Amino acid sequence: MNPADVPSKKTSFRQLIISIFYLLFFCSINFLVSGNWYWIEAWIYAVSFFIFSLATVIYLYFKDPALLNERFGSPIQKGQKSWDKFLLMTFLVGTIIWFILIPLDAGRFHWSPEFPLWLKVIGAVLYLSNFPVIFAAFRENSFAAPVVKMQKERGQKVISTGIYSIIRHPMYLGGTLLMIGTPLLLGSIYGLLLGILLSIALFSRTFGEEKMLIQELEGYPEYMRKVRWRIIPYIF
Repeated sequence: MNPADVPSKKTSFRQLIISIFYLLFFCSINFLVSGNWYWIEAWIYAVSFFIFSLATVIYLYFKDPALLNERFGSPIQKGQKSWDKFLLMTFLVGTIIWFILIPLDAGRFHWSPEFPLWLKVIGAVLYLSNFPVIFAAFRENSFAAPVVKMQKERGQKVISTGIYSIIRHPMYLGGTLLMIGTPLLLGSIYGLLLGILLSIALFSRTFGEEKMLIQELEGYPEYMRKVRWRIIPYIF
């Protein structure tokens, strides 16, 4: 191991341990808020979320500890674009509301009507699809920070391989699949509406991010000409 990687490894090990507790907490929200520990769809969500998320964190710990440390960084960072600070904080608050709204709706108060099985299956497929998409992005792009900033100290460069040869922002595709698939699986109209709004926020973020990359990242304009689609092939 390169001696320069040791501090990063030590930090990422702490992140690995912390992530286990975070995952256990987030996977319990549906049950704690709804008060229903026999909610089958919530168990499907919780178990799959925990397994796939933990597997991704373990992969990053061994293969890319620097990225793992970036993913656990503060939502407000030095060098982050000012507009992204506002947008990201708004998105984080909206996501917290989304996490709580769904079990309140579908699990406790049942504001939404019961979803048919076929719609829940579609939701499960969309939701589960987010994991391989996000993993593919992490595997290819060590610069997939949660904030919009240039990582000059890490030698940031254009990534055009793997899933990045198809779309320019696969992390946002994964987030959209999560935001749309989860409320369909769990049966919440209000969660779906908020998930759509949050997805629109992700889509809008690409415009500011790409403006920065065009100006500050060598080779990005050529990459944009090569890979036309931002998030959804042939659509956007």
